[in-house]
Amino acid sequence: MPQDHIHFVTGRFAEGALRQVVHQLAPSAGFDYSIGVLDITIAALMTSKWVARRIEVPADATRVMVPGYCGGDLDLIREASGLEVERGPRDLRELPDYFGQMSARDGYGDYDVEILAEIRNAPQLPVEQLLDRARQLDLDGANVIVLGCGAGEPWTGLSDVVHALCDEGHRVAIESDQPVEIEAAVHKGAELVFSVNEANRQHAPHWGCEVVVTSDFPGTLQGVEETTAELDAAGIPWRLDPVLDPIGFGFSESIGRFLAARWQWPEAKMLMRVSNVTELIDADSAGIHTILLGFCQEMGIDSVLTTQETNSNRSAVAECELARQMVYHAFKHHVLPRNLEPGLVMLRDSKLLEHGPEGLMQLQGVLSDPSPRLFAEGGRLHLLAYKEHLAGTDAYDLFEQLQPLLRKPMDLRYAFYLGYEMSKATTALTLGKNYRQDEALDWGMLTVAEPSRRERRAARLAIQARLKAEAEGTETPSCGACDLPAVGETEVIESPEGAHSVGVPPEVTLPAEPPAVDTPNEETSE
Repeated sequence: MPQDHIHFVTGRFAEGALRQVVHQLAPSAGFDYSIGVLDITIAALMTSKWVARRIEVPADATRVMVPGYCGGDLDLIREASGLEVERGPRDLRELPDYFGQMSARDGYGDYDVEILAEIRNAPQLPVEQLLDRARQLDLDGANVIVLGCGAGEPWTGLSDVVHALCDEGHRVAIESDQPVEIEAAVHKGAELVFSVNEANRQHAPHWGCEVVVTSDFPGTLQGVEETTAELDAAGIPWRLDPVLDPIGFGFSESIGRFLAARWQWPEAKMLMRVSNVTELIDADSAGIHTILLGFCQEMGIDSVLTTQETNSNRSAVAECELARQMVYHAFKHHVLPRNLEPGLVMLRDSKLLEHGPEGLMQLQGVLSDPSPRLFAEGGRLHLLAYKEHLAGTDAYDLFEQLQPLLRKPMDLRYAFYLGYEMSKATTALTLGKNYRQDEALDWGMLTVAEPSRRERRAARLAIQARLKAEAEGTETPSCGACDLPAVGETEVIESPEGAHSVGVPPEVTLPAEPPAVDTPNEETSE
């Protein structure tokens, strides 16, 4: 049976690096390949429409892979090539991981650990604020909303809040020591009550819902057997919480309690309050959540309780949501939890992708314009432009190196842009992250996408066109009507100097042997 033949599409700037990566990857990944280099310097400027008009595929190709930045409808390329088309990773150096993850993540996304998210001091919050927080927790991945009622007088508005939450489709639990309060909540739809032991277990049959069982004495399992026996006799479902203690206050012993409880009650539902650790430690929470969820997965602890009341724990539910999927997949398929969930890798990137000195030299050799391309690798910042390669460890020093090469003062907008990019690049070097010019640094699940400089300029020009039309009393043009791209939809067109984006002039042209680098600026250089 013939091997899959992938036709990779790229531009001139990335051709050399792509050939090197694919040449090494193809034998191990098991595919044949060909590479189509289209008449464009930067592959990130390609759109599906532009590629479809130019693509030529070998007769034995079975599918096409375009760069991850290639925007637009891939059906246009499918129709032009007659083959299946897919977007690869945005960075071609991620191709080995891309092909490896495709099989490793088959069936990824299932889980069997429920997330219970607590809203503490709920009686002090207005109903609409409680609903807003519950909606956000639900979006983050919570399965059950836990209303923490606190100590003191019974919450008279509890039944109305539970009713409102249930009406919106939320599953609701309640944490209270007031039997009357609990009964009212259960009557309106609450399905789980925290917590029951010798002190209040006689009320559980009146509630008629599932309860969380704890011991009669902190740091032990005393009384659990008696409480669960009484609940079983009354037909009341229960789950056991052996109670996780903070580090320094019996953490290791409490882990042992969970193990002992599982051995003593092998079929029992169990719960772990992971926030007892993650809220009470000076450390980022994502890794701790992942370790605790991994323990829960292996021990059959089928629910965790967390909260997002502190700033350091503000993304706890989303972290648990990603962690439970990863540990479930690792446990079920007996694979290491590695290269499965990039959303949990926030501070440092899993792998540094570097061009190396030779790669940077090759990239610099294909540049024919003055616009600096910024790279951060090998502990140094690198500015590449036509016949120039500046490098240094300090952004200010690098900017000073650039000044004598400029023919005229740098445009203010471009100077701000370059300073902003150097700041990101410096952060990447400091933390061990990959830097890609005009992109947000990858902070895993916390990443906030950044519109590129081209997209910002296109949007600005569109606003200017609209304001001008309004001032003149003419019809306000859309981006399409004024030949400007919407943000994120830059179109590639022909020009005598090569392809460039609509609304963004092509690069400044240089003489064959320029005495110095032209100054890039906002209006003439992208």
